Amino acid sequence: MENADETLNAAQASLDQGFYRSACNRAYYAMFYAASALLYSKGKSYGKHSAVLASFRQLFIKTGEFDQRWSDDYREIMDSRHTADYELSSGLDEQDALDAIEKSRAFVEEVKTWLRQRDLL
Repeated sequence: MENADETLNAAQASLDQGFYRSACNRAYYAMFYAASALLYSKGKSYGKHSAVLASFRQLFIKTGEFDQRWSDDYREIMDSRHTADYELSSGLDEQDALDAIEKSRAFVEEVKTWLRQRDLL
């Protein structure tokens, strides 16, 4: 979770400097690290981004431990990260970066709450 917090701070710093693509990238990685912490709590660990999302959905969304909203937000921010990293003229702007950071911050806080309730954080 330390990685998630640090990466969220980096996302905010990128936004503050007008680096919207970098802000979207960092916002995604904060979610990735938080989801990875959840999976680790169940003895799972993955390096592939698609595997983290799939396992998160299987172990936390389908079981009802997390609302579907979190899966939708994760996928949306994952897509914005892909756009930021791989499309030369991405069209990502300040509002996209703000939205990504807001959703990422909410996701990280939700994960922290879940972990705290189980004395894992």
